[in-house]
Amino acid sequence: MKPIEEQRLAWALTGSGHYLRECIDIINKLQNVDLFLSKAAAEILQQYGYTHNVGRVYQDKTASAVPVELFYHGAYHTVVIAPTTSNTVAKMVCGISDNLITNIYAQAGKCRVPSIVFACDTEPEIESEAPREHMVKVYPRRIDLENMEKLKTFEETTVAADMRELNEAIQARLTCLRASSS
Repeated sequence: MKPIEEQRLAWALTGSGHYLRECIDIINKLQNVDLFLSKAAAEILQQYGYTHNVGRVYQDKTASAVPVELFYHGAYHTVVIAPTTSNTVAKMVCGISDNLITNIYAQAGKCRVPSIVFACDTEPEIESEAPREHMVKVYPRRIDLENMEKLKTFEETTVAADMRELNEAIQARLTCLRASSS
């Protein structure tokens, strides 16, 4: 296992545009971040025209999600999955790990690496940014809200319902790591 000061933060993006700009802003302020993109995330970053300043980017291009082996080498201290689509949340809740992002979540859990998940569908009605700065009303289904609640019960998982909670969870985790390394 690598010492904490050598470990990095793994940030995974799914195919959601909901608060994507704000998540990229957070990513760009952090140090030692590796970015993991689902196939949809790679598409929407281009579609929305957002850029990041992360050095290492892994894309979902292999059937076996090869980059997850980094978790076995202790490369990461934390996983952030934000923003997280209802599809990804549903797969995580059901234990399905059939793509890069759900594999990262599963392997992080198996390696006891804490995960912070910003689930997009947290309220019965939300306003979300669509491509080209167009705002739309979205009405998550009951199953989406139930899955988000179920995910809150998973070990080593913190679920953030909004950007404030996401920021607080990340800062709390980084503070905890700094304290444990000194």
